[in-house]
This record gives sequence, structure tokens and C-alpha cells, in this order.
Amino acid sequence: MMNQLKKMCLLVILPALVLLLSLLVGSSQNIGLIELCQRIGLELGIYKVGNATALMSNMDTILWQVRLPRILLTFMVGSALASSGGVLQAIFRNPIVDPFTLGISSGSAFGAALAMLFPLLPVNLSAFLFGVCAVCLTYFVSNAGLKTSIIGMVLAGMVISGVFTAMLTLLQYMSDPYKLQAIVQWTMGNLHTASWSKVQNAFVPITIGLALLILLRWKLNLLALGDQEAIAVGVNPKILKLVLIAVSTMITASAVAAVGVISLFGLIVPHISRMIFGPNNNIVVWANISIGGTFLLLIDDFSRAVMPFEIPIGVFTMIIGAPLFIYLMRRNEINWNS
Repeated sequence: MMNQLKKMCLLVILPALVLLLSLLVGSSQNIGLIELCQRIGLELGIYKVGNATALMSNMDTILWQVRLPRILLTFMVGSALASSGGVLQAIFRNPIVDPFTLGISSGSAFGAALAMLFPLLPVNLSAFLFGVCAVCLTYFVSNAGLKTSIIGMVLAGMVISGVFTAMLTLLQYMSDPYKLQAIVQWTMGNLHTASWSKVQNAFVPITIGLALLILLRWKLNLLALGDQEAIAVGVNPKILKLVLIAVSTMITASAVAAVGVISLFGLIVPHISRMIFGPNNNIVVWANISIGGTFLLLIDDFSRAVMPFEIPIGVFTMIIGAPLFIYLMRRNEINWNS
């Protein structure tokens, strides 16, 4: 019990610490911890204005207009993708399901790119609609009678994902060079264009979605036991699955519309959370939010600090995620017969 309590405390302390230290990371200007504390103290009214004269004039712009919105957006996106992956794995009782597997990411990517090229709908709305469309197609293709095959669902998701990826490629072929460059950078995961407007656009759907997942987290344990067990305690599994899939699609689509496609993240983090906290979704949902946001923020800090030029975040998640997933396979942490 005490060890579990310590782990829960880390879910709060570690993200707060990483969020603070991330303000110090960047190639534009070196800011020390003391200077950061002074600026925070000045914003809170602890220091007088005269104490700020020794600080560099552009520090405010770097901290509050460049780094802080990027940090907040990165944390929200990491939490959204990890939570969505964890929920989908619990719903389908399949350890290799994630937003990319079911086609949400590819569908949302196509929808967002379509809105960029033909601005008839807002990017977030277009990404959400096509994400829902991809999930529905995956479900109907894999549905065989009253039972959905796990293998069929994975194969259907791969096919639907491939179709939307092909249509995304077609949009890239049709676009002009300026829009093409923006779409290509965006499909690799793009955090360097983070701004307060993107934070505001992503904040409402992601926050509402995560709040709903927190409220419904105890019902995920019932779904993990099976539909019959859920019905026995008065829960309608079909309606609950539709609600959870819709919520997962909403937060995934919002994340994809904000920063582009970040591969493997929604697959890996839920496994890390279960390795640390066990299979209880009452705790794992909280862990996915905390670990997902913190882990993606650490990856972004590394991508900003390791080289003088930025590497897209999606490249780093693939490089880090693939060996980690292989390691989990080798340790038999993933039950392939689920």
C-alpha cells in the first residue's frame, strides 16, 4: 500500500518537475535555474520590477511565448495519445491496439490535411470526422456476425490506415510546394510551430475527453472482464464502448490536428503504465495521463537539445518506441493470446 502511494505521488511530482525543467531547455538562449526562478517570482509579484533589469530583454518572449506553449501542448498531446491507446487496449482486450492500429491517426491525418488544402471545415473538426470514419470502417470490416475477431480487427485497421495514408499521399501530390512542405512536416510530428492558439484549440476537447475517461475509468475494468460480466452488473457494453471509442477518437483527432502524427506512442506508454501500476484501470488511466505527458515532454526536450536543428518528434518516438516494444515482447510482458 505504501509503495502504491509513493508511485501515485510520483505521478504528480515528476510531471511538475519535468514541466519546470523543460523551460530551461532550448537552443535559442541559455536560461539558468536561478534566472527562471527570478522570472517566475517577478510574474507572481515576489520581486519588484527593478530586480528584472539584469535579465535579458528577450527572456520573457522565449519563456512565455515560445517554450511554455510548446511544453503545455506537448504534455496535453502525450497524455491524450497515451490515454487513448490505453482505453482502446482495455476495450478490445488487445495489447497491440492503439489509435494508429485502428486507423484513427491516419484518418485524422487525412482529414486535417484535407482541411489545410481545402479550407471548407476547421482542421480539428475535419480531423475528428475522418478519425470517426476510419474507426467505423475498421469496425464494420472486421465485424463477423456477433463477434469481432482480434486478427481481423488488426488487419482491417492496417488496410483502412493504408487507404487513408494513400489518400494523404494523393493530397500531397496535388498540393502546391508551400502547402506540401507544411503537410510533410506535419505528418512527421510537428511541435516547433506550437503557439498559444494551438494550445487553446486543443485544450477544450482534450481536457473534456480526459475528464470523461477519468469518470468512466472504473467501467474499463468491467469491459476487460468481458461483455457478459459487464451486463451482469448492469452495464451496457455496446453503448459504453461506443462512448469510449468516441472520446478516444476526439482526443486523438485533436492531438493529431495540433501536432501531426506521432507513431507508436499510444501503443508503448499504456504497457509502461501497466508494468508499473498493474492492470487496474482505476490507476492506469491516471498513470497514462501523467506518464504519457511526461514521457513525450522528455523526448521533445531531448530532440531540442541534442542537435542545433530540430528533428521531428515522430522520428524520435519511432526510434525509441520500436526497441522498447521489442524489449516488452522479449520479456513476454505482452500477452499475445489476449
